[in-house]
Amino acid sequence: MPTSPAYRPEPHIQALGPDFADPVAAADFPTTLLRFRNDRAAATVGLDTLTDAEWIAHFGRFQPLPGNLETPLAQRYHGHQFRVYNPDLGDGRGFSFAQMREVGTGRLLELGTKGSGQTPWSRQGDGRLTLKGGVREVLATAMLEALGVPTSKSFSLVETGEPLMRGDEPSPTRSSVLVRLSHSHVRFGSFQRHAFHQKPERIGALVDHVVELYYPELGNAPDRAAALLGAVVPRAATLTASWMAAGFVHGVLNTDNMNITGESFDYGPYRFLPKNDPNFTAAYFDSAGLYSFGRQPEAVFWNLQQLAGCLSLVSPQETLVEALNGFGPVYRAALAEAMLARLGLKGRSPDDDVSLVNSAFRAISVGGERLRWEPFFFDWFAGGEARALASPRGDIYADEGFAAFRDLLKAYEPDRPERLDAAYFTRLEPEELLYDEIESIWAAIDARDDWAPFHAKLAAIEVARQAYGLG
Repeated sequence: MPTSPAYRPEPHIQALGPDFADPVAAADFPTTLLRFRNDRAAATVGLDTLTDAEWIAHFGRFQPLPGNLETPLAQRYHGHQFRVYNPDLGDGRGFSFAQMREVGTGRLLELGTKGSGQTPWSRQGDGRLTLKGGVREVLATAMLEALGVPTSKSFSLVETGEPLMRGDEPSPTRSSVLVRLSHSHVRFGSFQRHAFHQKPERIGALVDHVVELYYPELGNAPDRAAALLGAVVPRAATLTASWMAAGFVHGVLNTDNMNITGESFDYGPYRFLPKNDPNFTAAYFDSAGLYSFGRQPEAVFWNLQQLAGCLSLVSPQETLVEALNGFGPVYRAALAEAMLARLGLKGRSPDDDVSLVNSAFRAISVGGERLRWEPFFFDWFAGGEARALASPRGDIYADEGFAAFRDLLKAYEPDRPERLDAAYFTRLEPEELLYDEIESIWAAIDARDDWAPFHAKLAAIEVARQAYGLG
C-alpha cells in the first residue's frame, strides 16, 4: 500500500496483555460502500495516500495496516452507567485497530472502530452500528472540532449492507462501520475493572502504560498515580468547559465514555442546544436529567472521583483529593477561556473575564425562546456591537437585558480580528447542527440514498471551522 513517509506505526496496546484486551476478528460484511473518508485526518497519520480500494480493505475489511496490530483488540473495562456500576462492559461492537504517531506533534494516536462486529463483550448484541448512528457521529465530530472542542475525529464510514433491527428507531435499518481517530481509548472504566477485581498491580501497570505513552513528562514523578490524576483532572475540566461554550450535550457521560487524554468521543444521543437551557437533555431515557446541559460539570467531576477511587489502591488518598480539588478552579478558568475564544476576544484579567462570561450567560437567557445558542456567538464574534445590532437578532441585543453585556464588552479587544474578513461572517445565519437538520439529512439518505445534503453540511461546517480558527 502506498503509505506516505509520514506514516509511523507504533502499536503498544498489546503490551498490556490479556487482562486488558482480547484478540478479535472483524465481521465479514456483505458489502462495503465507502460513504466518508477524512483525508485531512488521514494526512496527520500518513494514510491520506491510500486509494479508495485500499481504504476499504483496511477500514471496511480490516486488513492490518503495515507494521501495526496483526489482530484487532477489544478492550476490557467496567463503568458506571447513569451512576449504576456495570461489571459486564467492554468493547462490545468495536476494537482497537492501529496505533501510530501524529505528524508534527509525535503524539501517539489510535484508530478504533464502532460497529465492527461481535466481541466477547457484546452481551447478546449484534456488534453492529446503524448507518444513521454513523452519520450522526461524523456530523458531531466535525461540528465539535469547528467549535474548538477536543474531540475524536471521524476517520471513515463504510456502509456494510446488513438490515439491523433496533427498538428505538424504524427497522430494519441500514448498517455501517465507523473508524475514529483518537489520542487514546483508555477509559476511566479501564481502571475500574482492575479495582473491582482488587488487582492493584494491574492498576499500577496501567498507570505506567498511560504515563509512558501519553504523559511522559510525569515519568519521574515519585507518585505516578497521583501525578496522572493531577494531569487528567485539568484535561477533563477543560473538555467540559469546551462543551459548555459550544452548547453541546453529550448525553451519556458514563465512566466508560471518558478517556484519560481529555477528548470527547463516542457520540450516541447527543444534542446541540437550540437555546440556553441548563435542564436540556440529549437522551430520551435520561428522565432524571442526570446528564443535562447544566449538570455536565457535576457529572464529569463525579466520574473523576470514581477514577480517584481506583487509584487509591496504589496512591495515598490525600494526594488524590488534592488533585480532585483542582477541578473547580481549572473549570472556571477554562470556561472563561473557551467562551472568550468563541466570542473572538482577547482575555483581560481573570475577574474581568469571569464577569463577562457570567454576563453572557445571563444575556443569552434573557433572549429566551427568541435567541438560539449558536447565533449569539456568531453575531458577537470579535466583539462588534454594530454587526450584532445589524443582525436578524439586533432587537434582542438592543434590549435592556443585554445592556450589562454590551457595557462589559467595550473593554475587550478582538483576537485576530482579520478573521471577520472571511466570507462566512457576511452571512446572516451561522452553521448549526440542530436535531431537525440531522433528521432531514438522514431522511434524504434513508428515503432516496441521497448523500448530497450530508456532504454539503460537512463542507459548510468546514467553512465555519476555517473562519473561526479555533484549532
